[in-house]
Amino acid sequence: MKTLAFDGRMGASGDMILAALLDAGADRDALAPVEDALDVEYATERVVKNGIAATSASVLLTDGDADGSDEHRDEHPDHEQDDENDHPGDGHGHSHDHDHRHAEGSGPERTYREVIELVESMGLDADVEADAKAVFRILGEAEASVHDTDLESTHFHEVGADDAVADVVGAALLFDDLDAERVVTTPLSTGGGAVEMSHGTYPVPAPAVVEIAAGADWSLRGGPVDAELLTPTGAAVLAHFAEGVEVLPTLDVTASGYGAGGYSFPEHPNVLRVLAGERAAHGGANRTSDEATNRGRLVRDDVTVLETNLDDAPPEVLGGLQETLADAGARDVSVVPATMKKSRPGHLVKVIVKPEDAERVARRLAEETGTLGVRESGATHRWIAEREMHTATVDAADEEYAVDVKVASDDAGAVYDVSAEFDDALAVATETGVPVREVMRRAEDAVRANI
Repeated sequence: MKTLAFDGRMGASGDMILAALLDAGADRDALAPVEDALDVEYATERVVKNGIAATSASVLLTDGDADGSDEHRDEHPDHEQDDENDHPGDGHGHSHDHDHRHAEGSGPERTYREVIELVESMGLDADVEADAKAVFRILGEAEASVHDTDLESTHFHEVGADDAVADVVGAALLFDDLDAERVVTTPLSTGGGAVEMSHGTYPVPAPAVVEIAAGADWSLRGGPVDAELLTPTGAAVLAHFAEGVEVLPTLDVTASGYGAGGYSFPEHPNVLRVLAGERAAHGGANRTSDEATNRGRLVRDDVTVLETNLDDAPPEVLGGLQETLADAGARDVSVVPATMKKSRPGHLVKVIVKPEDAERVARRLAEETGTLGVRESGATHRWIAEREMHTATVDAADEEYAVDVKVASDDAGAVYDVSAEFDDALAVATETGVPVREVMRRAEDAVRANI
């Protein structure tokens, strides 16, 4: 299984993630959709950080209003370089060009909805668009929580600018290009000291980073220097793509990449390292118990859980929610009997959705039931099986019939459940008079014999 493993000891920012993925072999041309949609260009160059050769990535404006000086280059510490160790272009055909200026903070101040509409206008592949929108939802929910606003009216400040949009969408494009089945990160260092934000000065980590970390699968750790090492954009990208591990997994490494940060520290190379490789089948001091017994894992699936309590919904409406909410994008719908205030009978409706579909499904739930409020629970992901549909041939009443059978396995291919589709089996049973349970057993046995 192809895995990307990030070493989080020096935190992460959007441009460091971009640079690390490019350095690990992602195709520079994959970023073209962003350059086509915005007046920006990705610029990369080779630098050395405390003896570690790395790639530095920046987003430059291409709208022709640059002044040709270095003034803008030094406005943001994430673009500082070890000038005495800089190298010329990195072979991608895009090195720093001082006829352009950095896109840091450029573009309009956008609301969450405006950012989503911008992403939707880029013509991205469906999976890439979904990933980018999910990252911005994480950012938007963090901002809304910090400022006590609703998501739709939340204004992005730094993270709504063109360079931040380019960082997030660019990361989604590069992750898609590398096509890893699993992404992990060790605990992410936040740094220390204080950070200047649009609303003033605040201790590191920034409040938005704390909110993002609360819903992420990985953990935070302070230090090792007094500087902001983990930015909201970097945290949000890894919150969506990466699961947390305490140590780097056992890998047969095929590539590695180093993304340079802007600061330079005397004793700490300011780089984000990513390792690409296949999960090793042999031993290793750090392998987990799952790896030690050659067992695979279930697949992480990012989800949001919507809930509402109902005390006056007709049974017909409740019965139709499975279909109507599925049409809006719901992955699963449960209706649970409940006792409401004043001992009135009622129902709890729980809906599993992808984060990018949550708003649409919540609106449909409100319209169908008349509920005055839909809440999101604290779930951020679920663990699901790899699912594959097989078609079994079943002999019944001297005829052959096709029955679909769902096969569930972990990411290593180990099958742990085989289930015939009930509707298919019922159709055969109705036509032949063979009990439906027997039809299901024959279909499942036929599939088991061939896997």
